[in-house]
Amino acid sequence: MSLLTVRNLTKRFGGLTAVDDVSLSINAGEIYGLIGPNGAGKTTCFNLITGLYPADRGEFAIADKPYYPKHIEKVTEAGIARTFQNVRLFNEMSVLENVMVGHHVRTRNGLWAALTRHQRARAEEKHTLEYAWHLLDYTGIAKFAHYRARDLAYGHQRRLEIARALATDPLLLALDEPAAGMNAAEKNALGNLLIRIRDDGKTLLMIEHDVKLVMGICDRLTVLDYGKTLAAGTPETVRQDPAVIAAWLGGNAHV
Repeated sequence: MSLLTVRNLTKRFGGLTAVDDVSLSINAGEIYGLIGPNGAGKTTCFNLITGLYPADRGEFAIADKPYYPKHIEKVTEAGIARTFQNVRLFNEMSVLENVMVGHHVRTRNGLWAALTRHQRARAEEKHTLEYAWHLLDYTGIAKFAHYRARDLAYGHQRRLEIARALATDPLLLALDEPAAGMNAAEKNALGNLLIRIRDDGKTLLMIEHDVKLVMGICDRLTVLDYGKTLAAGTPETVRQDPAVIAAWLGGNAHV
């Protein structure tokens, strides 16, 4: 079943066409990679899907329902949560509080209920706290729950971003270069975490420069070059595609 369908996605910046008639379909319960050389348009495509940029043309659907990523808050409501290439946390808040903030987009009680400490609001807050603890344990950073976010090691900050995104209970978890700045051991651990998230029923979209990581964990890929789709399919199919080898790797390397 297709969870996210994108058709004829196009974005221009002045005279530059950054994304040119790109279509893709992400199935529920898979890790989908969006890759390509520098300047290929993958980040722009990712930002269009997650509502950071408006598309000049294109159609979007989530679970066969039309989706209009024109406002960031609507993207979250539709079931998409994203991380960023540069870590963006609430640095002075605790690790636990960062995750709780993520879950508050799914709460139902308003300001008055919270101020009056209504029973429903207390129950909802208790659930948010328990769910945040669960996600910290799930992502392996529960022992840092009361640290300030800024005091976490870089790799743990990446995990915190993922935990906060998961707290929104997304249909699609969109990851913008999640392994950027990590060492080999951290990348391996991250790959295992992402596979676990997929195996537990989530769908993931990721852009990533680490080819080994992408080829090791993604179920399917789309390769972009100069804003156009160069190839699409399983990692093995993409790895052997002559156009990918020629355009991305100069014809003398292996993906």
